[in-house]
Amino acid sequence: MVSNQAVNEQIYDALTALQHRGQDAAGIATSDGQKLHLKKGNGLVRDVFDQGGMVGLRGRVGIGHVRYPTAGSSSSAEAQPLYVNSPWGITLAHNGNLTNTQSLREDLYRDDLRHLNTDSDTEVLLNVFAHELQNRGVTVADAEAVFASVAGVHRRCKGAYAVVSMIIGVGVVAFRDPNGIRPLVYGQRKSGDTVEYMIASESVALDIVGFDLIRDVAPGEAIFITNEGKLHTRVCAEATTLTPCIFEYVYLARPDSILDQISVYKSRLRMGDYLAEQILRKYPNGKHDIDVVIPIPDTARTAALPLAHRLNVKFREGFVKNRYIGRTFIMPGQQQRRKSIRQKHNAIELEFRDKNVLLVDDSIVRGNTTKQIIAMAREAGAKKVYMASAAPAIRYPNVYGIDMPSKEELVAYQRTDAEVARMIGADWLIYQRLEDLIASAREGNTSIRQFDCSVFNGDYVTGDIDESYLDQLSLDRNDATKQDRDAQNSAESTIIELHNHG
Repeated sequence: MVSNQAVNEQIYDALTALQHRGQDAAGIATSDGQKLHLKKGNGLVRDVFDQGGMVGLRGRVGIGHVRYPTAGSSSSAEAQPLYVNSPWGITLAHNGNLTNTQSLREDLYRDDLRHLNTDSDTEVLLNVFAHELQNRGVTVADAEAVFASVAGVHRRCKGAYAVVSMIIGVGVVAFRDPNGIRPLVYGQRKSGDTVEYMIASESVALDIVGFDLIRDVAPGEAIFITNEGKLHTRVCAEATTLTPCIFEYVYLARPDSILDQISVYKSRLRMGDYLAEQILRKYPNGKHDIDVVIPIPDTARTAALPLAHRLNVKFREGFVKNRYIGRTFIMPGQQQRRKSIRQKHNAIELEFRDKNVLLVDDSIVRGNTTKQIIAMAREAGAKKVYMASAAPAIRYPNVYGIDMPSKEELVAYQRTDAEVARMIGADWLIYQRLEDLIASAREGNTSIRQFDCSVFNGDYVTGDIDESYLDQLSLDRNDATKQDRDAQNSAESTIIELHNHG
């Protein structure tokens, strides 16, 4: 954000609007034109920033980030933004995942003579950008130098990345990978005779602080906003194609966001319509025996409403959600997720007793949440429990910045729909067809030819993913590995704490 007033509270408010994207850590970096002011740590936005910390975040330029770890590490050392002091001092945060991290780490150490202190691919991305900028050999980081440096990042980095960066005393730089997999938008706000600018993962962050959405950042495009508020834009990649992640519309994004000109809310309404058509084809002339449609709150509610309407059955809220428990999908560690499911939902018995219930969820990943919720429905007295997923079966891991488990931990991996239904305890299960999911999103922007649907069809749009990569990913992401990392990080934190109090 580049403003004509202090940005600390505005970035804080924007991060709270994006809290659903990550609950592991949060951070804000600001600059008064001379110094960097940085505050970050593990936890929710409201927990990381107290009044004293906010006061120290001085300046009219800044960036912020909420994080969940895609490789399982929840170390506070990897909380973003990250910082390097040369050239000029650069701080950077990003959403996504680099797929050639290991080779880049080796190049940075051997050729660029840069030391990396964490396992984070964000630190890799930051150092690649910093090295490219330093190699320009300029004394002033102007637009030409910035765009040439971003072009260098695109040549070297593979995978998915939406980046916001701040060069101390210069301005803010943002850029999106050449495939446009992860979302990035920017907007403006008139303030007297000046124009303020803001860049964010979702349009809702702009809305919350009074900015008007201008447009999405194009694939391979860089946005450079100087400290004086001058805007520069340029596509810096040689070849680009817009293939946004379709899982944003299924689950990740807030329904009140607009991404790549598509209303997330309307796309989810259409998902419900397509699900209803499937059920009506299976049971023509209303011959199904569904008494009530109940969403698993909150994400599935939007799809469940038109589904119930099309089936001509009652829509009811059968589960009360404890809103002070985080999103189980992005909690580190399987044990913590399992514990949270029962804490998070409670069944309203009168909506289940002696009824055939169709439960609707946005997706089914591991199946543990779904299995426990179906069990809760039966405990509340349901005669039959059917299950509908607004997304197709997830059979492949995500490599572009979503913390999917290893493929062996996906409930639909190498299983038929009927086998999944038995595992989760449903009387029958219906998944969204992939072509219907694509149509649900594409109707909002017919110019998009392709979405990244890799978790459903195994087609990785960057073209650099093979079995050996996926095998290594499985080793890094399985729950046993994550628990070992969490235990190690906890032990390291304890040692540091004892040292500080020694």
